[in-house]
Amino acid sequence: MSPLPLPPVAAPYQLPFHYGALHHIGLDYLVDPAPVREVLAKEHPALSAAEFDGRCLVSLNYQLYFAQYATGGGITQEIEVSIVAYPTAAADRLPDVDYPQYAQGFDQTKLLGIARLHVLCDNALAIDAGRRLYAEPKYPGWFEAEMPSPNGPAGETWTVRCRAAGTAPDGGIVRRDAALFSFTARLDGLAPVPVNSTPVTGYGTDSAGRALAGPMHVHQPYRWYDLTGPAAGRSLLTVHDPATDVGGHLRALVSDVPAAGAWSFQSPPVAAHHRPYYLA
Repeated sequence: MSPLPLPPVAAPYQLPFHYGALHHIGLDYLVDPAPVREVLAKEHPALSAAEFDGRCLVSLNYQLYFAQYATGGGITQEIEVSIVAYPTAAADRLPDVDYPQYAQGFDQTKLLGIARLHVLCDNALAIDAGRRLYAEPKYPGWFEAEMPSPNGPAGETWTVRCRAAGTAPDGGIVRRDAALFSFTARLDGLAPVPVNSTPVTGYGTDSAGRALAGPMHVHQPYRWYDLTGPAAGRSLLTVHDPATDVGGHLRALVSDVPAAGAWSFQSPPVAAHHRPYYLA
């Protein structure tokens, strides 16, 4: 078999794309396999849904990141709604892991990746790059977010609301008032496990029906929280508009299932401006 060519890198982009700072929260839901398989077969026919003790995994993650360019900097927010899946042709290479093992990075084949169903984003350039480079189903959205911060009140609670958006004639993002979905993860008082779970393989299917995979490396450990047992009920997902595609998928796939785990990463501060003092 001849080696496969690499997917082209569309101009004006270059890879890898480097993040200057990243704040990231994810929630994992162990759900009924039947509707997951149905959706995945339609959206990503070359992939199969992973199973963990008879359940499939739907993953929801929010990202706030900064990138520095030659002409300045940019801040982007996005949410990915995904199914954890693997290439069907590689099924015989899969490791036998349960959900906590997967979440802690035991799968070093990285065949267990995220098959994206929806990627909502508030940056037109990032939307274009995601579509053209990684075949992401990426489209406009905007966000209201509260998260742990050294510049804010103490606590480990994340709250993110995703709202609808459109595209302006100049290609920019037009915010709309309609709320699509929101989630809260109350991680205060829980003991996280440091995990080396990246690179995360992101799967896409391009307009020609060809599957591709793109890894994302985070160069420091994540913090994983087990949300079962005494920590159950620490998360809440609310679908505000089930008539939308993303709302319909969340309602059909996740419904009222509580999250089995949460994982987070926050870039550390690199500088601090301290309190002033009087000279006399």
